Amino acid sequence: MLAQINGITLAFNDHGTGPPLVFLHAFPLNRSMWTDQETALSTQFRVITIDLRGHGESDAPLWHYSLDQAADDVHGLLDHLSIRQAVLIGLSMGGYIALAFYRKYAERVKGLILADTRAQADTEDGKRARFEIAQLAYKQGPSAIADLMISKLLSPATIQTRPELVQRVRTMIEGTQVSGIAGDLMAMAERPDSIPLLQQIGCPTHIIVGELDVPTPPADARFMADRIPHARLAVIPGAGHLSNLEQPDLFNEAIRSFGLLLAGC
Repeated sequence: MLAQINGITLAFNDHGTGPPLVFLHAFPLNRSMWTDQETALSTQFRVITIDLRGHGESDAPLWHYSLDQAADDVHGLLDHLSIRQAVLIGLSMGGYIALAFYRKYAERVKGLILADTRAQADTEDGKRARFEIAQLAYKQGPSAIADLMISKLLSPATIQTRPELVQRVRTMIEGTQVSGIAGDLMAMAERPDSIPLLQQIGCPTHIIVGELDVPTPPADARFMADRIPHARLAVIPGAGHLSNLEQPDLFNEAIRSFGLLLAGC
């Protein structure tokens, strides 16, 4: 499906009925990373997956990107779909956007699931690394980004034994436009520190992290869980950064139990 939101075309899927779950994908992927979640959860929930601007079938304007802008796009889509409140599920960059959304639109958030993400802003070294990756994308294209990132996104065992999943991730990355890759890298580099926000989060929150996640390890997840009031924490064994792809059954069960708990509130 397509919608005109904030002057651009956003692509999204909308499956199932019930309490709405809105999924925000990782960088530099697209909404197809949530296919397993759509299949498993749309029998009990209304599952909405979005191609964030710059990704998938959404527009990828050559202009300045910010996480607040991405949050505004999600807000606009919720209005378009007449959804007053939803559970936001954000993985990696999607988690940064979920936090940005909560900062601006807390009244629209029924619950938060923050997966394989962190609250801290980038260090100066981290910002420089994002700039260098953006330059790599500009000079060599998305395939070079896939070569660089797959070992960060997936666990070593997955890379060695699941070539079909590696290829799936590669295809998503290679389908991302350079303008979107560079724009999101700059947006993530400029994101504010969300640590002060954590103690202000008043909605039910569930933190999920892959046991083998390298970019945002379990220590980052525990840091958030310790500071968000009454937050729950689930560590997914055998999973790297893309825990929803590497261990979909465990990831889905964590979401299902949390979503049903909120539905009963």
